[in-house]
Amino acid sequence: MNMQEAAERADAIVQETIDSVEPRLRWNHGPSIDKVCTDVKNDALGAGSVRRRVAIMTIVSEQRRGSLLGVVERGWKSRGYEITSVDTDRELPAIYAATPEGFRMSVAVAGEGQFFFSITTPCFAESDVADPKTPPNTPHREGGYPQRPDIHDDFWSAPTPPPPRT
Repeated sequence: MNMQEAAERADAIVQETIDSVEPRLRWNHGPSIDKVCTDVKNDALGAGSVRRRVAIMTIVSEQRRGSLLGVVERGWKSRGYEITSVDTDRELPAIYAATPEGFRMSVAVAGEGQFFFSITTPCFAESDVADPKTPPNTPHREGGYPQRPDIHDDFWSAPTPPPPRT
């Protein structure tokens, strides 16, 4: 596998994660980062890793954030991904996981309750890496990354706790 193939796999994992959430989240790509892998002497190994990011543009109320984190965590576990760490910070919680192939990912709540998904590939053979091919389901916004969530959803933005799961 080379870096481009790894980036495509990372994109598929992120998309699979987002697509598993109901009601649908609205999202946009964040900047992609390609990094050369080095040894302990900082010499290049002819390999690199890729980091992909997605910003959720749906407003997720404080009362619904735990539900969204739970949906993502259960989805990752059901796909055989290992939950490697959980940050239970009240304001900025996050969940970290890894695939059996060594892709590392996170879902994190940041300022103003905005959700971010991030995935970093293991080191693979160096290659050019194209931008993600999957089009986001919100229009491009001008300005720097990240743009703040601005899309209201009757479920995710509701200021009340979600109904109990059945």
